[in-house]
Amino acid sequence: MNAIVFGSLNMDLVARAPRLPTPGETLIGNSFETIPGGKGANQAVAIARLKIPVEMVGRVGSDLFGQQLLDGLKSDRVGCDRVLIDDDIHSGVAIITVDAASENEIIVIPGANGRVGKPDLSRLQTLLPQAKVLLLQLEIPLDAVTEAAQLAKQAGVSVILDPAPARSDLPAHLFSAIAIITPNQVEASQLVGFSVHDQASAHQAANVLHDRGVKTVIIKLGSAGAFCSTETESFLIPAFSVNAIDTVAAGDAFNGGLAAGLVAGLSLKQSITQASAVAALSVTKPGAQPSLPTREALTQFLKEHSITL
Repeated sequence: MNAIVFGSLNMDLVARAPRLPTPGETLIGNSFETIPGGKGANQAVAIARLKIPVEMVGRVGSDLFGQQLLDGLKSDRVGCDRVLIDDDIHSGVAIITVDAASENEIIVIPGANGRVGKPDLSRLQTLLPQAKVLLLQLEIPLDAVTEAAQLAKQAGVSVILDPAPARSDLPAHLFSAIAIITPNQVEASQLVGFSVHDQASAHQAANVLHDRGVKTVIIKLGSAGAFCSTETESFLIPAFSVNAIDTVAAGDAFNGGLAAGLVAGLSLKQSITQASAVAALSVTKPGAQPSLPTREALTQFLKEHSITL
């Protein structure tokens, strides 16, 4: 059994500056890089580096960025046979500004990601019989995300939704197809309509999402840890303390670590602990996919923290 990621592939155009600009302001930056990214591709790479088989389903343009994105995935042993090269539009890009404190602002231009639809769903459907989990995000059309979740549920595949970028208009029938939802505080607040900022408010938000049909809710509370609520219990997994350099792919690292744990047969608590460790490691290095840790780095990190999964 393996993992499937149905979602976005972007080239990240990363500018680093002493601080984030205010509206109308021009700043002189420190550096510029092009780095493979996209929430879907990031999650696929995170899983692959933990030595779990993973297939990517999505689209890129027939441009230089598209070829570079595919080459990057293949170098990490991500299955790319179901990634379509769209001749009619450019690849997706994300324009990212990172300040000296590792905070970031991101503008995503979907490009080929915005055209994901029925042909892509057909390619996804052929993979579902061999899958244990399907990872979804919100950088492709919502209709495609919703249909993918329904197809996975019908096939008996667990759906993990990272509801990012944050939005409040998810359809009711999407929630009922989700096995696990993993918002951060901002995304959880958007989903439930009130501020989610601590364990108590996370518990309230989880109850709202349970009422909508989600079986397991994991709310990422930053340095406070990850709050999890299931139909039978709730608990907090503490965060790891690290020196953060760049938080741009932390959420994707978390979801990749979570999915990899579940596919490997770890318990939910063990999988969340692994996810937290993968996310912690990711913020200690710059860039999206370059920051995602290997299985060996994760094992060493857990050993240093006296954790056995």
